[in-house]
Amino acid sequence: MTLRHKLYAYLVAMHVLVIVAVVVLLRETPQTMLLLEGALLVSLFAGLRLIRRALEPLGYTRHFHDLLQDQHYAARLQGSSDGELGELVALFNSMLERLYRERLQLGEQQGFLDRLLEATPSAVIVFDFDGNISLLNASAQALLGNGGALMDQLDAVPLGESRMISALDGRRYRCQRGQFHDRGFPRHFLLVEELTEELESSEKSTYDKLIRVLAHEVNNTVAATGSVLDSLLYYRGQLAERDGEDFGTAIAAVKQRNVRLGEFIERFTRVVKMPAPELRPCALRDIMDDILYLYREPCRSRGIQIGWGRCDDAPLLPLDRQLMEQALLNVVKNAMEAVDQAGGARPSIAQCIEFVLVCDDGAVRLSVFDTGNLLGGVPAEQLFTPFFTTKKGGQGIGLLFVREVMGRHGFQYRLAATGDGRTQFEMMVQAV
Repeated sequence: MTLRHKLYAYLVAMHVLVIVAVVVLLRETPQTMLLLEGALLVSLFAGLRLIRRALEPLGYTRHFHDLLQDQHYAARLQGSSDGELGELVALFNSMLERLYRERLQLGEQQGFLDRLLEATPSAVIVFDFDGNISLLNASAQALLGNGGALMDQLDAVPLGESRMISALDGRRYRCQRGQFHDRGFPRHFLLVEELTEELESSEKSTYDKLIRVLAHEVNNTVAATGSVLDSLLYYRGQLAERDGEDFGTAIAAVKQRNVRLGEFIERFTRVVKMPAPELRPCALRDIMDDILYLYREPCRSRGIQIGWGRCDDAPLLPLDRQLMEQALLNVVKNAMEAVDQAGGARPSIAQCIEFVLVCDDGAVRLSVFDTGNLLGGVPAEQLFTPFFTTKKGGQGIGLLFVREVMGRHGFQYRLAATGDGRTQFEMMVQAV
């Protein structure tokens, strides 16, 4: 039973009791009894009307509650001629109006945020209360599509810190983890910004200046030293035969060292002075066949098997054959040296280098596998960085040259351990 019905029942019951008492007590005076009964009936009807008027705001409150429950903020309550009730209705309508405006403003902000997230080049990853991904923008979807290894690095970023992470294809990112509060509870988010071009440009500018300074000083020194050494050979005839022979041998050794020093600097300047690629249609298979022919005998003498594992019919690709051939020569040479270096430590493992050329969905993928497995413990961010090498006595020029060639062609590439004891270099090209 509602409050309205309880009040009605109470009022009717009280008036019925009073009417019965009046009939019993004033039966002998009919006129007085009739007057009192009429007054009681008037009182009953007045009480019922007052109860209805007094409880009328409850109906508006219930209607207001239903509108809030259904989130119909654009609806309005009908006004009342009663002054006090009209003020209550006006208050309810003003609250609905404010809620409607705030909801409209939140919707506009949400729409702007959605467009901003889709337009920003930075990857945005938002997590729910349980740490699961609840929101990804387009950049984040493309980023995570590269594999789970990058997600493992993202998960390791502490709250409130910023770190540099690297993908297997050599791309580098700056990641920052933050948090915000949703309904009183914290939620985490990640902002990932790619810095590959900026870092490579900065690195290139730095080692460009360094190599040019070194080349200038070394070449000047080598030229002057060579001239002095040639001049000293004129005095060989003035020495005894035995002393002259030792003198000539010493001069020849120094000149040979000068030549090697010049070749050493030339390998560095080759990266700096790399010409712009002249793109012409070329077949990757022809390039790899030439490299295979070139390295077949050196690999055979080292007990290394080299050959094709798979070779699809790939379309011609626009590239600079000379630059690409030199880059792939460096890749195969590194693979051969890695397998040769690891052969003594793992004599039971087959030593081999395998080429794989695959055409899939309009993309051409060239892979070079080797069983050297020298990159198993090397962090991904160190690969393709200037002067980094895993070889004893290496200079770190080969992979730097490869990075420059691939970057100038706009090809995707990566170098990483496969997890099964092999190392893979992969070059990915979208066929035209």
